[in-house]
Amino acid sequence: MMIACLGWGSLVWDPRELPIRKEWFKDGPFVPVEFTRQSTDGRITLVIEAHAMPMRVLWALMVPADLQVAERALCRREGIRDKDCSSGIGSWQHEQAAPANIPGLSTWAEGHGVDAVVWTALGSRFKNEDRSPSADEVIEYLRELRGSIRECAKRYVEQTPAQIDTDYRREIEAVLGWTCKQGVSL
Repeated sequence: MMIACLGWGSLVWDPRELPIRKEWFKDGPFVPVEFTRQSTDGRITLVIEAHAMPMRVLWALMVPADLQVAERALCRREGIRDKDCSSGIGSWQHEQAAPANIPGLSTWAEGHGVDAVVWTALGSRFKNEDRSPSADEVIEYLRELRGSIRECAKRYVEQTPAQIDTDYRREIEAVLGWTCKQGVSL
């Protein structure tokens, strides 16, 4: 079974122990992602956001040939507790309908010879609330960060692949000057 892992943020430049083949391909499906999740380490990270403009994301082939093994591996890489794996990791396999938030997934997978797909399905969160912050809220939050937390947040934005050109990213670049680092785009 050929299993793909979708990526749009740190999975791409920091897969750690995620069992993927090392190459990330740029021709993934279109997924609506945006910088709307405040991580526990202070970063604002990319998550699937229903109202965002769909972006062509990246993908890599997983080494495991079993969907449940691939899901658990992605869950571990993302630091999601075992009890939250089923809600924090999305998956699709051949002959299922495409998920509502990735409507072209079935067609994309068929065209790439992929039997199953996994992705991070954590939702938006800001200031300990399950909600999507506005771009202004995100920029104000990032502007107020200091020290290593600020550097970590800045690194995440700057190392996000160039093709993930979201509305919030353009505003962060314009206001804070945090632009994609040369050589990071794949």
